[in-house]
Amino acid sequence: MMEKPNADMSQKSWHTLSSENALELLNVSTGGLSHDEATKRLEEYGANRLPEAARRSGFMRFLLQFHNILIYVLIGSAVITAVFEHWIDMGVILAVVVANAVIGFIQEGKAEKAMDAIRYMLAPRANVLRDGERYSIEGDGLVPGDIVLLEAGDKVPADLRLLSAHGLSVQESILTGESVPVDKQTNPVRGDAALGDRSCMAFSGTLVTAGQGRGVVVGTGSLTEIGRISGLLSEVETLTTPLVAQMGVFAKWLTLLILLIAALLLVYGSFVGHYEFTEMFMAVVGLAVAAIPEGLPAVLTITLAIGVQAMARRNAIVRRLPAIETLGAVSVICTDKTGTLTRNEMMVASVLTTKHLFALEGDGYAPKGLLRLEETQVAPSEHAVLEELAQAAALCNDAFLREHDGVWTVEGDPMEGALLAFAGKMDVDARKTQAAWARTDAIPFDAKHRFMATLNHNHEHHAFIFVKGAPEQVLAMCQDQRSMNGGLEPLDMDYWHAEAEAIAALGQRVLTFAVKAVPSEHTVLEHKDVDGTLTLIGMTGMIDPPRTEAIAAVKECHSAGIRVKMITGDHAKTAAAIGQKIGLQNPEKVLRGNDLDDMDDAVLRQAVLDCDIFARTSPEHKLRLVMALQSHGMTVAMTGDGVNDAPALKRADAGIAMGMKGSEAAKEAAELVLADDNFVSIAAAVREGRTVYDNIKKVISWTLPTNAGEAMTIIVALLAGMTLPITPVQILWVNLITAITLGIALAFEPTEESTMRRPPRRRDEPLLTSGLVWHIILVSTLFLCGVFGMYHYAVERGYSVELARTIALNTLVVMEIFHLFFIRNIYGTSLTWKAVRGTRIVWAVVLIVAVAQFAITYLPLLQTVFSTKPIPFLDGMLIVGVGVALFAVVETEKQIRLRISPKERNDYTGV
Repeated sequence: MMEKPNADMSQKSWHTLSSENALELLNVSTGGLSHDEATKRLEEYGANRLPEAARRSGFMRFLLQFHNILIYVLIGSAVITAVFEHWIDMGVILAVVVANAVIGFIQEGKAEKAMDAIRYMLAPRANVLRDGERYSIEGDGLVPGDIVLLEAGDKVPADLRLLSAHGLSVQESILTGESVPVDKQTNPVRGDAALGDRSCMAFSGTLVTAGQGRGVVVGTGSLTEIGRISGLLSEVETLTTPLVAQMGVFAKWLTLLILLIAALLLVYGSFVGHYEFTEMFMAVVGLAVAAIPEGLPAVLTITLAIGVQAMARRNAIVRRLPAIETLGAVSVICTDKTGTLTRNEMMVASVLTTKHLFALEGDGYAPKGLLRLEETQVAPSEHAVLEELAQAAALCNDAFLREHDGVWTVEGDPMEGALLAFAGKMDVDARKTQAAWARTDAIPFDAKHRFMATLNHNHEHHAFIFVKGAPEQVLAMCQDQRSMNGGLEPLDMDYWHAEAEAIAALGQRVLTFAVKAVPSEHTVLEHKDVDGTLTLIGMTGMIDPPRTEAIAAVKECHSAGIRVKMITGDHAKTAAAIGQKIGLQNPEKVLRGNDLDDMDDAVLRQAVLDCDIFARTSPEHKLRLVMALQSHGMTVAMTGDGVNDAPALKRADAGIAMGMKGSEAAKEAAELVLADDNFVSIAAAVREGRTVYDNIKKVISWTLPTNAGEAMTIIVALLAGMTLPITPVQILWVNLITAITLGIALAFEPTEESTMRRPPRRRDEPLLTSGLVWHIILVSTLFLCGVFGMYHYAVERGYSVELARTIALNTLVVMEIFHLFFIRNIYGTSLTWKAVRGTRIVWAVVLIVAVAQFAITYLPLLQTVFSTKPIPFLDGMLIVGVGVALFAVVETEKQIRLRISPKERNDYTGV
């Protein structure tokens, strides 16, 4: 049985040891640990996870909820109220303070949990060898002694002593600050080598930018370099956005304005109106509490947090919260093709040789299927060249097929998985072939040279170089071709180009295969070995069918005024065929990468408006396309999965990385990560982004007018020398009961039907628009009229001041409830059964508010606290009628405005 490592993991200078010594000290073979041994070591060393960032205690978090200017004002008011021996008023003020603190405390805890969950979902995975086979496991399951496979785009999941490196380079700026990637090799270095010079090591958290390699884990968790010298990766993102910050500043300035008005009223009432100072002070306290939207920042944060959770349910993980606001304004989506618009389940559908074009059938990655030639089923053994082609497909390959419960899945590149399935269909056992032909060296695939090559030897001292890659590239590297009988014949370049174009026109991805025999002593593979000396074997055409749901999602985006542009590295005709199937606009027009190279920025800015498909593009092209679209004032969402996509993802307004096939570099550069790599999730995220923004507007549109109406009631009464229709303690009650119910209910509002039928909002659209300012003025005036009208009605009926105030108080609350139902449908009519029916949350909070109002109106104990009296039944019905009248007025005003102004109609209804 394999023993545990016989050395202290934290004390070893692994960069000074040879790879053989490292394996010996770790008691592991080149085939990796056994599953049992890995389990034992995981129990001993713990999960490969960085320590969490230090957090404030719960008590300290609770105390910090009181740290803002509003709370200071209220606490000061409570103290002075106590000095005047207004104990009930003091108690209500403190209840408001504590209630806000509790809400903030609970929400902050939920935010931290949300961020923890997101960080867990983004935990990197690792490809390892265990029991001699390749497995993909969660990064936190790595243990010392695991053999890890690395390729371009991966984040290194633990500290590794490299065992092999083929063109491997790693970006280590997170540790060294150096922006230039470091080339890696396997020879040990001197003991005093600086961290950046330890070229035989790969450190946790760094990014593989090129090549392939494998290494043995020598440090996990806190024993890694990043675990010892940096806590950067364990910091939790702060749950804030520019919108929340903007509203926080707005609330502070509004607070100062209200305090100034309150001070002037205090002076006016005391010296001009000759009110008692105690009475005047309580009045201005009520004014301050009524006018300041103390719960608004908290409700906005809750709305954004709900948006995060809603997007997570739609497989869109938000890494940076400002992206939620940005998504609501997206006007163009630049998307990859493979796996996003298509299923990412590649299958070889066509096989081309020097004489024939075969059709291949099958299901997914299962290595079984029928071979047809001109609709006639044939056996692979009838054509010798097919066996050689299948052998090349199996050997020039880094993927692994695995069957579980009858379902075949691929570990690695889906395209390479399809090639392994193709080999099986040609009666070639990929595992046996790979075992018989050991790989000696390789040239990994790179976007620059667009091919992959392997050098393989067998026990009979034969050696071959196998190459696969893009047709144009591999054809240029060939000097002859394999004939149907196995011999050699001159290369027919025109034939291959024409057939490749025909296959690509069917929407298939074309790969070309070539071979070269070399002496058995040839053990190192270089680019010069494959330059112009290869023998062409044949080509394969692979199809990746469009996702059915993606077709509907593209149509939905178009109806929402969002352009969808496909940017892919695939062949132009392949891209055009897929573009036509999924319903892109202008699918017949395709711009290639070399077309973009010939355009200056001015020409490109016009070209991006007229073309929706860009083929054979590089990461540099993606960056230029994003900038060209942004130059027109468009808000751009960009998808990406590779290391070199990071600049475009960062430049885009909303960078979206692929969670399944995406590299860790792409995920770190993006604001969102798609857990399922599906275009449908992008459209759903845009819909949720619009919903979040709509709900934020609803919260503000409900809060500011109601607060302004409450404040104006007090100001008008004081300036007119009238008795206050609502006492300060009653104002405090209203703010306490409605702010934590009616306001928060709007954060849970579902998506409106017209959400994806409206054009995107402008990038520079302010939150406080002229329309909202008008709405605040209109509604606050109606509130003022309603409260004073009912108070005057009660006084005229000869009711006591207490009963008149009770009627005015309940009128205020009822008007807030009816205003809530109006605000729920700001983009369309509220006079529908669905709008009236509302949601469970809306009716739950309305019920809570109603019960609370009945309690303070009819329960003797609360009547004493709030100076209320029972309201007669008919007067209660009249109060409800005032609420209905408010709803009717504001709804009629909205309908008139929508019909008069085409622009308003466009903005509000999406017509």
